[in-house]
Amino acid sequence: METVISSPVEHNQSTVFISIFNSSCRFDEEFKYILLPVSYSLVFVVGLVLNATALWLFLKMRPWNPSTVFMFHLALSDFLYVLSLPTLIYYYANRSHWPFGVAACKIVRFLFYANLYCSILFLTCISVHRYLGICHPIKALTMVKPRHAHLVCGMVWAVVSVCLVPNLIFVTTSRRDNDTLCHDTTSQEAFEEYVDYSSVVMVLLFGIPFLVIVVCYCLMARTLCLPRRGLTASQQGAASRQKSIKLIIVVLVVFAVSFVPFHVTRTLYYTSRVLDMNCEFLNIVNFTYKITRPLASINSCIDPILYFLAGDHYRSKMMSVLTGKRQTTSSQRPERAQPSNIHDIALVYKNPASEDFKR
Repeated sequence: METVISSPVEHNQSTVFISIFNSSCRFDEEFKYILLPVSYSLVFVVGLVLNATALWLFLKMRPWNPSTVFMFHLALSDFLYVLSLPTLIYYYANRSHWPFGVAACKIVRFLFYANLYCSILFLTCISVHRYLGICHPIKALTMVKPRHAHLVCGMVWAVVSVCLVPNLIFVTTSRRDNDTLCHDTTSQEAFEEYVDYSSVVMVLLFGIPFLVIVVCYCLMARTLCLPRRGLTASQQGAASRQKSIKLIIVVLVVFAVSFVPFHVTRTLYYTSRVLDMNCEFLNIVNFTYKITRPLASINSCIDPILYFLAGDHYRSKMMSVLTGKRQTTSSQRPERAQPSNIHDIALVYKNPASEDFKR
């Protein structure tokens, strides 16, 4: 985050003199002019390739099941975000000079938070759908259809957009000597109001979904650990169960690496500024917060791992493209390939072609 800066008579390139409410503090932020351009460049290259490939593969996999719908929208959110990264790479490589105008600044900052919270909500949707498949298999098979998933995804986009409209108003630019800063928060005068607003958004779009995911995974873990009657030990360790466990691990890794550290350090940073903490503590909090910002972007690179591990059709489609072999469509697969036990049905993705006949 950029802060309003007063210009002392003597300063060097590695130190900035910032005014925080009624006190002054000298921050050493030279590290961000290396860390952020390099990390954003890596996320841009890797995220662009992986998410563009994912979107192309999803479009080749129709008809979709509900999980595929959620994964497609997650990949779309990540793809739109990585397209905005070149401007931020230029901004930080040019030592915090923004030549693209106020509107572009607002859009880029909006896309960061839109991707952040859309990713959280889409991962929540995927987790809830898998929870229903494991713990309530009959409901998952008969009630959850692709059209319902599309409707939920539309609601996610709408809710996130509405919640972030104030962010478009708060975000602004300011002048520092001959440079133009693109703030990811707001002006100094409106900072306390911005903190109140961002706290509400954090609770609604991060705190509650994270709690839902934890509850779902606890219930899923309990069900997965229970022995299933009528199945041998080898059947109980089938690939379907392993796939569910992999889903849990990948989603928790995304939260542990990207979302939780960012929200914790951002909350500490905002609180420290509002409370006007001492300069040494502010320096530490500022440093940790700046480090977690690129971590919050890494989810765009980790999410495609989820598609590969948790999506049978995605994995088989990718392998057919890489090997150059023609993929056998779902409708051509023999009926005996379907699980015979209703509990196993809960642990695997349904035949997407067969869903159209059940509508």
